[in-house]
Amino acid sequence: MPAGQVNHNGVGPTAAMVPTYPPPESETEESWVWAQIKAEAHRDADSEPALASFLYATVLSHPSLARSLAFHLANKLCSSTLLSTLLYDLFLHSFSSSPSLISAVVADLLAVRHRDPACASFSHCLLNYKGFLAVQAHRVSHHLWTQNRRPLALALQSRIADVFAVDIHPAARIGKGILLDHATGVVVGETAVIGNNVSILHHVTLGGTGKAVGDRHPKIGDGVLIGAGATILGNIRIGEGAKIGAGSVVLIDVPPRTTAVGNPARLVGGKDKPARHDDLPSESMDHTSFIQEWSDYII
Repeated sequence: MPAGQVNHNGVGPTAAMVPTYPPPESETEESWVWAQIKAEAHRDADSEPALASFLYATVLSHPSLARSLAFHLANKLCSSTLLSTLLYDLFLHSFSSSPSLISAVVADLLAVRHRDPACASFSHCLLNYKGFLAVQAHRVSHHLWTQNRRPLALALQSRIADVFAVDIHPAARIGKGILLDHATGVVVGETAVIGNNVSILHHVTLGGTGKAVGDRHPKIGDGVLIGAGATILGNIRIGEGAKIGAGSVVLIDVPPRTTAVGNPARLVGGKDKPARHDDLPSESMDHTSFIQEWSDYII
């Protein structure tokens, strides 16, 4: 199958190939993705009339991705005392005043669509993927934090945790091209840093080791894959392109392009000459290729 295309119909090689990256002739990534989202929403409204009003309100009535996302997040995160109109203005102003936020939104949409075989469409990700939505709401809370609007940033963090079951401190710094797959139970501490093109599964914790203040949370390099249920504690560094096995408890630095697994986690191949991989695990989403080598090592 050509790179950048995904067969989501599961009916063999004759099925239509769905592009997951903009073609070279597209004007911008944002305009291409937004056009895809609108086309998908039209298609879904025609095929499922029960969703027509919802799709019109969230996608088809809006002139831009920023307005659609701001409207959707506002309605997801509002409460009886935190009104949707207030949140809509807050999200839209943040997206409009900081173009890097929308650039990150587009990169995240492309990442989810490309890496998750269960993602049926860009519109499905935009409307239904709570990991994607939690990350975009966090981007706004972080924007508020950097503007010293910290009470509002913390209030938004609380709503994100309540609604999406994802708890990311507004001071945490997150790159773009992020996939939170399933996302339930993800916890990211205040001084954590997550690089670009990182894939994280559910019930992952990037935490501290006690109540000490200061820089106390993990630093995750570009292209890292963190398996479900992994716990990474302390101000340690997970190198570029590293892989953390599901259920691992990581208390040590992990060199680039290596795999750590176990409780406590150890490097596959041993700490002196750890095995290295050439692929970028966050892109391949390969969770199991290390198992045979790990079995040989522990025997």
